[in-house]
Amino acid sequence: MNTLDAMKMKSNDKVNFIPPTFNKDKFRKVFLGSKDRQGAVPTLIKYVLLIGIGFVYLYPLMYMISTSLMSLDDLLDASIKWIPSNFYIGNYKNAFKVMNFWKSLKDSIILAGLPTLIQVGTCAVIGYGFARFEFRGKKIMLAILLFSFILPAQVTMMPTYVLFTNLKLIGTLHAFNLPALLGQGVKAQIFILIFYQFFKQVPQALIEAAHIDGAGYFKSFFKISLPSATPAILVVFLFSIVWYWNESYLTTLFIAGKGTGSANAWTSLVVELKNFENIYEQYNQGNQQQLGNINESIKMAGTMLSILPLLLMYGFLQKYFVESIDRTGITGE
Repeated sequence: MNTLDAMKMKSNDKVNFIPPTFNKDKFRKVFLGSKDRQGAVPTLIKYVLLIGIGFVYLYPLMYMISTSLMSLDDLLDASIKWIPSNFYIGNYKNAFKVMNFWKSLKDSIILAGLPTLIQVGTCAVIGYGFARFEFRGKKIMLAILLFSFILPAQVTMMPTYVLFTNLKLIGTLHAFNLPALLGQGVKAQIFILIFYQFFKQVPQALIEAAHIDGAGYFKSFFKISLPSATPAILVVFLFSIVWYWNESYLTTLFIAGKGTGSANAWTSLVVELKNFENIYEQYNQGNQQQLGNINESIKMAGTMLSILPLLLMYGFLQKYFVESIDRTGITGE
């Protein structure tokens, strides 16, 4: 090929060059997505929303952890916002002593765990009865159940207190256990509805087949329906123990019996946290070893200690809890 031919070829290349065209369909598929694939824009919006919502929920916890690890010097230093100059655990030591942690933790486990176990069993039986049996007045009883759920607890507080006083339940664990046994525990109505909805999904043909094989009502409940209700049991257990754990007012009024002739030493981590400042001052007055003045970091450390057992429990059961929420159809609380 000589020089003249090469120049002709370059000239032809310039003439035949086709500029790239804008492919509108490809652009829409990449950025907006298609039926089979999600685009970049919807994915970005979804992640931005999830990160934003997650930050709103996690911000108080992150602030609490950060502040609880600050010394007094870091707390007074305006230049330190999130990361302390050194991780100071003295606040946790002080809160640990003031709250009498191990005794309060033991009482919290008993006060929240025992009525929760009773409530799970009772609500499962009541929900199964509503789901499987037809009887006169069933709709009226369900309506009363829903009405009692939306009724504010403050409305029934004083009548309940008078009733418990007459039954001599104030100052004993029976003030929590007996209502749970009768399906009247804390938020028991919603737990009955969860079991009711779950047991309605168990095929009736399966129960009838068990009856044909000789299984009675109790055996079909314990051998067939109850094992299939594991997700509902886990959801009810977790919600119930969290509500009993965080219940400071009823614990003080019914169990500890403060201000009555039945006052006793029952307490819980949440009750100790509620009276944290007063208990802190009493501790300094009653002990030679002074803890210094109370500050925000010590309060945050006490708050962290009160929720730490629940955080650990949720960390272990998170996978099963999320799966159970999905299977029971609960979308939020």
